[in-house]
Amino acid sequence: MSLAAAFAVPDVHQLLDDLVHRRVPDERGRFGPFGGAFVPESLVQALAHLTRGAQEALSDADFRAHLDQELQDAVGRPTPLTPAPNLGRELGLNVFLKREDLAHTGAHKINNALGQALLAKRLGARRVVAETGAGQHGVATAAACARVGLPCTVYMGAVDVERQAPNVARMRLLGADVVSVTTGEATLRAAIDEAMRAWVADPEDTYYLLGSALGPHPYPWLVREFQKVIGDEARAQVLDRTGALPDVVVACVGGGSNAIGLFHAFVPDSDVELVGVEAGGSAAGDAATLTRGRPGVLHGSYGPLLQGAHGQIHETHSVSAGLDYPGVGPEHALLQLTGRARYLAVDDEQALAALSLLCRTEGILPALESSHALAALPGIAAERPGATVVLGLSGRGDKDLPTLVPRVLGGGA
Repeated sequence: MSLAAAFAVPDVHQLLDDLVHRRVPDERGRFGPFGGAFVPESLVQALAHLTRGAQEALSDADFRAHLDQELQDAVGRPTPLTPAPNLGRELGLNVFLKREDLAHTGAHKINNALGQALLAKRLGARRVVAETGAGQHGVATAAACARVGLPCTVYMGAVDVERQAPNVARMRLLGADVVSVTTGEATLRAAIDEAMRAWVADPEDTYYLLGSALGPHPYPWLVREFQKVIGDEARAQVLDRTGALPDVVVACVGGGSNAIGLFHAFVPDSDVELVGVEAGGSAAGDAATLTRGRPGVLHGSYGPLLQGAHGQIHETHSVSAGLDYPGVGPEHALLQLTGRARYLAVDDEQALAALSLLCRTEGILPALESSHALAALPGIAAERPGATVVLGLSGRGDKDLPTLVPRVLGGGA
């Protein structure tokens, strides 16, 4: 069954027009059939308050100017668009890397964390709660909350606490209270569950700083607005460097914040192909939601999910903690539905091989999440030899050393 049939979509062409002309989400927080806000009654007013406050803040020139200055002073924006000539020669492509790994705290997550921390302060929140998988959002939230002067608690699955130990230490050094979640599969989904429970318990004084472009409205829109700086910069940078738009823009997709941030500026450019790369995992399972998901509701949003015949959410697997999630942001689902973007999956071993290739050719250690996007490049080269590609290097790989040492170095340092 096609995605359009599965979600009972009558007019895909109209949805594509809405995407291109920036008419999504609608007033209900829907990206076509996807998204919305399916939450307990206790959160309805909190979400309405957040929506009003976010709309006011993002239309306030002073707030925007303050955020832009913070992104420059505290984050190090704009991040470079780095040519990768050695990698490109090996693959037969003209590759440019959008270097979010060089942003403060080592990933794109700081763009959204700082924006939402400033918003939480503006709205009068007394504390912040957040979830994290790979740990980068947790580190970014801890750093942002320290910057604005708010206490924060970060929920993290026990499996991820173990495999992302360096980031757990960084969060605690930055002043965050890190809570290890042992329920469920003890990865990102379980961490989101616990963070949402903490928010439900105290919606007036607690601000939930969601880390990806998913969850109930207004979060998919809000996170995109804070992450679209990636694509705005990349589009201007590649035009300045080459005089033309790229042929392909590619990024990894878990929940999808770095990808939607990079893709957004290029959506109206019909000649630019958008490629999202999910976690194909291994024989133990995968996290390829857009590749094989079915309709359902998870964490307040309607869209494709990895689930069984009776609606039980599947446990997921990926070598990359940040892609280990059974859902996806609603805007990505709409991009796929309309054909404006295509999504594919690469497995753990392909991602590890791509990581090693970038290390060897360019002297850059990427995050395992970003390595999934890198693993798509050989296929793109086979389809479009010589193409100019902008790839979102969403984070650096230091955090992944506990995983990489046994898997890539055979246990030796």
